[in-house]
Amino acid sequence: MAIGGITLTGVTRTFQVGDEEFHALDRVNLSIDRGAFVAVMGPSGSGKSTLANIIGGLDRPTAGSVVVEGEDLAKLGDAALSRFRNKAIGFVFQSFNLKGDSTSLENVMLPLTFARMRPKQRKARATACLERVGLGDRLHHLPNQLSGGQRQRVAIARALATEPALIIADEPTGNLDSARGAEIIAMLGALNADGVTLLVITHDSAVAGHADRVVEVVDGTVREGSAG
Repeated sequence: MAIGGITLTGVTRTFQVGDEEFHALDRVNLSIDRGAFVAVMGPSGSGKSTLANIIGGLDRPTAGSVVVEGEDLAKLGDAALSRFRNKAIGFVFQSFNLKGDSTSLENVMLPLTFARMRPKQRKARATACLERVGLGDRLHHLPNQLSGGQRQRVAIARALATEPALIIADEPTGNLDSARGAEIIAMLGALNADGVTLLVITHDSAVAGHADRVVEVVDGTVREGSAG
């Protein structure tokens, strides 16, 4: 595996459901090279989002190790994990997850605030990211003044702000029509071409068709798959 990629070894994630334990992930082994574009597919409830959350440090495995960009996430305390996540990983969600009372610029500056970047630098970096996704004329618009595709582009700009090595996109086209969805995938693909590792969780075989590699999650286990 290329240095700086992703390695999961024996990863299990168990949830308690009533009196029973549910294995969302069951002894998963997975390696992803740095700079890869990987689509993760599988039916609802298969464990796709759990896998993404564990790789992204939003959740912790019940057992096993998760190494991302050379960091063993299990060995990081909560504060260190938050810092690593802010620096190394960008997230794009189906529901955009933008602050409704904040402008595009303010939303994109948010992770830079957590990173303690100086205000002038924050504004310049956020502006450049929004210009990169074609929203240089929407800096001061609130989310409710933007279309769904524009909101997702703000979310991509926010994910880019800290110049992460990895972007995780969970159903990034799920709330968009096919034309806007194609734009978003093309935009993510361009970021991948620039060297960013891209992990896209999707139900859509057309989206998965853009990836270099497709991984299927079925009943908490992972196997190589295809977009077809």
